[in-house]
Amino acid sequence: MFVTILAAIVYTFRVVHSYPHDPQAFTQGLEYRDGFLYEGTGLNGRSTLRKEELETGRVLKETDVPQQYFGEGITVLGDRIVQLTWQSQTGFIYDRESFALRKTFAYVGEGWGLTHDAKHVYMSDGSAQIRVLNPETLEEERRITVNDDGQPIERLNELEVVGDEIYANVWGSDRIVRFSPADGHVTGWIDLTGLLPRSDRTTETDVLNGIAYDARGHRLFVTGKLWPKLFEIRLVARKDGHGE
Repeated sequence: MFVTILAAIVYTFRVVHSYPHDPQAFTQGLEYRDGFLYEGTGLNGRSTLRKEELETGRVLKETDVPQQYFGEGITVLGDRIVQLTWQSQTGFIYDRESFALRKTFAYVGEGWGLTHDAKHVYMSDGSAQIRVLNPETLEEERRITVNDDGQPIERLNELEVVGDEIYANVWGSDRIVRFSPADGHVTGWIDLTGLLPRSDRTTETDVLNGIAYDARGHRLFVTGKLWPKLFEIRLVARKDGHGE
């Protein structure tokens, strides 16, 4: 019996709308929940957790991460917000409403990105592997390897569940990979080259990072580290099909 594996579709984009984004925010995690953006930012001494107004970029609530920690990905998990740190092997669990710290938790290795669906929390660590965590205990249950036709995709960073797939920034690139949370098989690539215009770039502007999805409104948002704008985009299948 032969199984046919379809080649991953390559998408470009169309900008639907652009919104203000704090150019001092080193974006590590981004989520859209109930009409607001939640963002985790990084860098030692500058890491924060924020609740923001989409339309204006205004920060409505903010708490600082202790300066010895380099903040990483976040996910809004019911009445909790979970935030990773880069190399400290320590995560934080906050009250969603007050941002009060409830407790910390430990993990092995680096923390990069976080997202979740109805059953699991997914965590990236900069490799091709995604850790699947128990949503109540945050203990690791298994791992999947993200691969495009058998080729592992390294440097997976910020994560977002979109429908029945996970989208992940590939660190240091202008690409987002789409894959199945069941087995890590890559279903598509999104090429965001040229998304942030040259006129909006400075010497401080860093890489593409940050994916948020409005499931109710079917809106996809993306931004980058120290970017002055956040974009709502619509995906467009590239005319040359599957070819890379």
